Order: sequence, then structure tokens, then C-alpha cells
Amino acid sequence: MTVKIYKTRIKKDDLVMVRSGKYKGKTGKVLKVFPKTNKVTVEGINIVKRHVKPTQAQPQGGIVELTKPMWISKVGLLDNTSRKPSRVGYKIGPKGEKTRILKTSGKEIK
Repeated sequence: MTVKIYKTRIKKDDLVMVRSGKYKGKTGKVLKVFPKTNKVTVEGINIVKRHVKPTQAQPQGGIVELTKPMWISKVGLLDNTSRKPSRVGYKIGPKGEKTRILKTSGKEIK
């Protein structure tokens, strides 16, 4: 069985904005990228409550809030000038180095 690894253009610590769904318009920092499932975890977005049984590690148990992954297609890299989400493209420099750019403005991403 082969595992498909998707080409993700959004990386960890990028500032993204949610484009669709329940959290549309909210912004956050990417905490983790999952290329095998084509998902990302964004700080403060897609929070769910999970009931946890008491264990030795957590003797109290109770209700815990978790940040769950969401589809990478639902988020776009935040363009700071226009405050809108943008798609990511690549530009190859004169020496052959590959840099990420915003599709809306054409600016390079650090």
C-alpha cells in the first residue's frame, strides 16, 4: 500500500486566514502540518471538547478542549497589506533558489 503525500505550500508558523466554514474570516498561526492527510492545525481554530476518563497521568479526568486538524484547502496565507487570504506560488530566482510568493500581490514570503 502506498501513502500519498500531498504537496503543501503552507508551512508551520505561517499566519493563515480561514476561507470557508464555521470559522470563516478568523486568523491564526499554523501549529502543525499533516502532508499525508492534507490537513493543518491552526491555533485557536476548530476547537472541540473531549471527555477524558481519569488516568494516572490525569487523575481528575473531565472535559478537555483540543485543537483538531482542518483541511488545508479551507485556509489561505494571510496577505498583511490587504488583510485577505491568498494562495501560494513559487518563483525561481536567478541563482536557482525557490521562494514562496503570494498570488494576490506577488510579494515574497519570508
